[in-house]
Amino acid sequence: MPKKIKNLFLEKLTFEKMLQAHYRAKQHKTYKTEVIQYELNLENNITNLVNNLKDGTYHLGKYFTFKIFEPKERYIQALPYKDRIVHQWYVEEFIKPYIVPKFVHTTFACLTGKGTHKATEEVQKQMRIYKRNFGDFWILKCDIKKFFYSINPCILFNIMKRYIEDPKLLYLTQILIFNGPINKQQLGIPIGNYTSQFFANIYLNELDQYIKRELKLKYYTRYMDDFVLILKTKSDCIYMKKKIEEFLAQKLKLELNDKSRYYPYKMGVNFCGYRIFTTHRLLRTASKKKVKKNVKKWNQQYANHTLDLDYTMQSINSWLGHSSHCNSFQLQQKILNRCDFLVSSYTDKKIEENLISDMINYKSMD
Repeated sequence: MPKKIKNLFLEKLTFEKMLQAHYRAKQHKTYKTEVIQYELNLENNITNLVNNLKDGTYHLGKYFTFKIFEPKERYIQALPYKDRIVHQWYVEEFIKPYIVPKFVHTTFACLTGKGTHKATEEVQKQMRIYKRNFGDFWILKCDIKKFFYSINPCILFNIMKRYIEDPKLLYLTQILIFNGPINKQQLGIPIGNYTSQFFANIYLNELDQYIKRELKLKYYTRYMDDFVLILKTKSDCIYMKKKIEEFLAQKLKLELNDKSRYYPYKMGVNFCGYRIFTTHRLLRTASKKKVKKNVKKWNQQYANHTLDLDYTMQSINSWLGHSSHCNSFQLQQKILNRCDFLVSSYTDKKIEENLISDMINYKSMD
């Protein structure tokens, strides 16, 4: 693995690779108007995109901004479709093969073969190992205050320069980070970009390396801006929290959220949607409340004959998949029994049987 990316920009800038990026970018969006319009003249559009990148005339389109409310209120910024193709190409050809392998193995967000379930398994595994080898312990659970909005693009660009030596690739990186010339007053990166999740991981990889190499802490797991450390005593937690706060402030211009705290391991670790103990895992209270609220809403829609059955089934199956990664069999049964539309003539009885079957399959996969 080379230390820096050199002389690869033009080698990887081909029609075939950009076409592959297009096919990845359009997944689950095949019938969107902008995708259909782009494909009407696909060959010319891809050729022009490659030529613009090659001669340095490529620039980002105008962002479209909208608001989401799950899991919390956030502003999402989305670029035109051609830019999302470039993002796919940039990440798959450069970030994943040359930078991601340099991450610590206990970071889990937005990485192939990882995710929330692997992250919770890792935390529980570390808790069990620590308990077996050293006895009782404390948890230091932290997250970053307004993470995406607080990332300093200048610091991020300087970090990227440590990985990239190819001038053309570095120039494109500048465009993707700053949307044009370097702006030292700019703060934050757009949440909606495919590149943003990887830039965010690269940014916090600096913290990962500090914790692992400088502080030499073995029991550490991070999922995006949430991270968990296992330490022997309360005083260890206080000391390490202070060291981490200092590093974040000085090197990355970030702050810990006020919710960051330390406590005895017997209280369980709230992480990635679960409450994790050495012996078992439970669903977080917020997740229980949310699904019960949804069931009540679905039952009301069913009574009014306005229930979108396909969408509801997808939602239930998704929740079953999530909840089956913890000790939740009785809760799952209770939730299914509360769904009026599963045991009525409004739906086929086999739907309920399939849900139960899916639940058992999810359970066996855990």
